[in-house]
Amino acid sequence: MIRDRETADSMAELLDIMQRLRDPQSGCPWDKQQDHRSIARYAIEEAYEMVDSIERGDIDELRDELGDLLFQVVFHAQMASEAGLFELRDVVRSICEKLRRRHPHVFGGEKIADADEQTLAWEAHKEAERRARDKGGLLEGVPLSLPAITRAVKLQKRAAREGFDWEDAKGVIAKIEEELQELAAEMGDKTSAHAIEAELGDVLFSCVNLARKLHVDPETALRAANRRFERRVDYMETRARERSGRLAELSLAELEVLWEEAKSRGL
Repeated sequence: MIRDRETADSMAELLDIMQRLRDPQSGCPWDKQQDHRSIARYAIEEAYEMVDSIERGDIDELRDELGDLLFQVVFHAQMASEAGLFELRDVVRSICEKLRRRHPHVFGGEKIADADEQTLAWEAHKEAERRARDKGGLLEGVPLSLPAITRAVKLQKRAAREGFDWEDAKGVIAKIEEELQELAAEMGDKTSAHAIEAELGDVLFSCVNLARKLHVDPETALRAANRRFERRVDYMETRARERSGRLAELSLAELEVLWEEAKSRGL
C-alpha cells in the first residue's frame, strides 16, 4: 500500500508540473504554444529511445526513457483536459477496461492454453472491437504514421486473418526469388526509376512477410543487423589505421578480408 501511495503521489506531482508548464500566465512559453499535432513526433522519438535502452541493457536509461514517454502521455492528456475533451483518469480507465476485456481468461471464465493461443485470442478481440466500431474494410485503421516495416507486418497480419497468407516460409522464399527476378528484369531493361522502386518495394514487403512467417520481428532483426554492421566497420577502420591507412585506400579484396576477420571475431 505504501508503494501505491507513493506512486499516486508521484503521478500527482507530475500532473502538477504539467499544469504549471501550461499555465497561461506563468507557464513555459514553449510548452504553452504546443498542441497535439506539434508534439506528436516526440512520442515516436521517445518510444524508439526506450527500445534502444532496452536493447543496450541500460536499466538506468530505461527508467529515464520511460519517464520521458510517460510525460508525453501526460502532456496530451493535459491539452485534452484544457479543451474539455477528457482527463488523464479517462485514459487510465480506458486502458484498464481494454485489458480486462482482452484478457477474459484472467478476468473472466475463458481458458487459454498457452501464449500462442493468447496471441490469437488477442487479435480476435481486436478484430471484434474494430468491426463493432464499423471501421470499414479489412485494412482500415492501420496508421500511416507507423514505420514502413511495422505497418507492413500489421497489414500482412490483417490479411492473414482472412486466409490471404502463405502456408509456410518456403512459399515466401519462392516469392522473394520471383520478386528479385522481376527487379533484375526492370534494371536490365533500364526502365524508369519509379518502376525499379516499385519492384524493390515488393522485395522488401516479401522479406517482411518471411520474417513474420518465421516469427521474427523484422524491426528488431534489422536493428541487430545495423549494430553488427557498425561493429564490423569499426573493426575494419581500426585495422586500417593500424596500417597507417584509411578504408578508402584499401582494395575491395582487402576490405573483404577485414570484413571476414570481423565476422570471425563474433562482431
